[in-house]
Amino acid sequence: MSPRASRCLVITIALSTVVASMAAQAAPRPKKGEPAAAAAAPVDKRDRVVTAPGTPFHGRAFWQAIAQCGGIYFRLNTVYSEAAISAKVIKPDPAAYQRLTKQAETAGQTATMFFDASENFLISDRRLARDEAVLTYDPVAGREGDRLKTADAAIQASKPCSELYKLCRSTYPQSCSDPTALTN
Repeated sequence: MSPRASRCLVITIALSTVVASMAAQAAPRPKKGEPAAAAAAPVDKRDRVVTAPGTPFHGRAFWQAIAQCGGIYFRLNTVYSEAAISAKVIKPDPAAYQRLTKQAETAGQTATMFFDASENFLISDRRLARDEAVLTYDPVAGREGDRLKTADAAIQASKPCSELYKLCRSTYPQSCSDPTALTN
C-alpha cells in the first residue's frame, strides 16, 4: 500500500470515529437513577386492553403487557442460570448451584407461560400465524428484559406480573390457559 493510500485510510478511520462519537453524544439518554420507559407499541383496535387502574399495565394491550412480563422472567432465568454456572464452575457451591438451578427453571417456565399467553392474544385478536405472533411479541419482551441489569431489578419488575396473569386468567381463560398459580 502506498504512503498516500495509508494516510487516506487513517484519515477516513479517524473521521468516521469522530462522527460516530458525535452521534453518540447527541443521542438522548435517560438520566441516572431514572428507569428507562418501556416502549409502547402503537394501539391497534383489534387488541384487547388491560383494564386494571393503578397497575403499570393499565391501558396497554394484553399481549404487550404479558410479553413484557415474559421478558422480565426470561431475564431472571438468564441471571439465575449465569449464577448457577458460577456456583458450579468458578466457586463450587453445590447448595447454591441447586437453588439457583431451580430458580432458573421456575423463571424459564414462567416466561414460557407468559410468552404462550401473548402469542394466544396475538393469534386470536390479530389473526396472526404463530411465527408472526412470536416475531411481534419478541422485541417487546426483549426490550423489557434488556433494561433490567440485576436479579433484584428483575424481581422488583416482576411483582405486578402475577396479578396481571390472574386478571388475564379470570377475564380471558382461553388466552391465559396455564392453571399454575404464580407466586412471587
